[in-house]
Amino acid sequence: MVNLVQPVKPTIAFSHLGCEKNRVDTEHMLGLLVQAGYQVDSNEELADYVIVNTCSFIEDARRESVRTLVELAEMGKRIVIAGCMAQHFQQELLDEIPEAVALVGTGDYQKIVDVIERAEKGERVKEITQIPTYIADDTVPRYRTTNEAVAYVRVAEGCDYRCAFCIIPHLRGDQRSRSIESIVAECDRLASEGVKEIILISQITTNYGLDIYGQPRLAELLTALGQVDVPWIRMHYAYPTGLTPKVINAMKSTPNVVPYLDLPLQHSHPDVLRAMNRPWQGRVNDKIMEQIKASLPDAIARTTFIVGFPGETEEQFEHLLEFVKRHEFDHVGVFTFSAEEGTPAFDLPNQIAEEVKQERRDRIMVAQQEISFRKNQLEIGKTVEVLIEQENPNTGELIGRSARFAPDVDGVVYVRDPQGKATLGTMFSVKITAADHYDLFGEIV
Repeated sequence: MVNLVQPVKPTIAFSHLGCEKNRVDTEHMLGLLVQAGYQVDSNEELADYVIVNTCSFIEDARRESVRTLVELAEMGKRIVIAGCMAQHFQQELLDEIPEAVALVGTGDYQKIVDVIERAEKGERVKEITQIPTYIADDTVPRYRTTNEAVAYVRVAEGCDYRCAFCIIPHLRGDQRSRSIESIVAECDRLASEGVKEIILISQITTNYGLDIYGQPRLAELLTALGQVDVPWIRMHYAYPTGLTPKVINAMKSTPNVVPYLDLPLQHSHPDVLRAMNRPWQGRVNDKIMEQIKASLPDAIARTTFIVGFPGETEEQFEHLLEFVKRHEFDHVGVFTFSAEEGTPAFDLPNQIAEEVKQERRDRIMVAQQEISFRKNQLEIGKTVEVLIEQENPNTGELIGRSARFAPDVDGVVYVRDPQGKATLGTMFSVKITAADHYDLFGEIV
């Protein structure tokens, strides 16, 4: 008699670490495994395999990745190491973590089903393309890990710039963009699933399309996305030099594009920018910032800076501090320089002491707190649209975001709903009644 009983496939859990670009990789791996009939469980203790999608951007991220891997190894789990650390350290990880049954590089996540099948047969798999070229499009299945109302859409992968402090091009390759048609198709599908906010991500979103169209096509992409039935489209990682009049006009004329500018400036002093191998950004001075403000007067501006880059003098740091005070960004993130092996800045002379880096970071954050508080106070009395995302089960208080807040990196809006109108994943008009340094408070009207 023929045995028609199919073997039970192993259960797989994921541990996602790092940036939202990494999250999209995780979601595609989940989608491929579910499509192939694997059971996916959020409980690592119950899973046969745990796929750890690692981050290797800075030292703190690597520590978190290593800590996660060690904890899972101590649980006796079969571990698949994916993402940036797998691409970065490769054989070292296999040597140090015998529980690792496979390595999957940043350009190989689409092979995850084959990797698991090979591991099941007893092979110790190393699936790493040395120069990543792959990017998933709208035809690759995806199982989202965000809340039901929010989705990240990657418009391009990799980076053509070679900033002295950054390991990302080494780990993820040169820029490779998706077509406008592919991006719109994915966004249409997400909208049909009830997504209310789509966040466009890449390493440099303002360079979108340069590799496949011969010139940046962000303006055309934003215009095309204006036809997608979703209330908010937010753009991350937009370099100021790429915010051309054409792009700004597309933002202004496309109603569902949120006027939110995420500007990864890194510093303000030309000499530090030159040392960072970002001399082109020396043009990002007071003049261009004022031009952007004049073109988009209602824009919410967020930026990130690195303090303590090798050789940064106190005078250069003061230049940055004054730049922050002068331009009054709505949101600011500050990182202390992390010396990454494999980058030009790793062994530069005049490395800055850790305590000096931290002190400089703290000084900027104190200055920014005052600015953020003042900006938030200006919201009091306004009625704004808020996307409701969470509910406190003990108090019934709702938590959401207005357009001025991106998920996870900015503040939130705490919402009272005395009439019980709101449901999770929907938008409601909220009158702002109070504000602190980071968050807003209001009531549904």
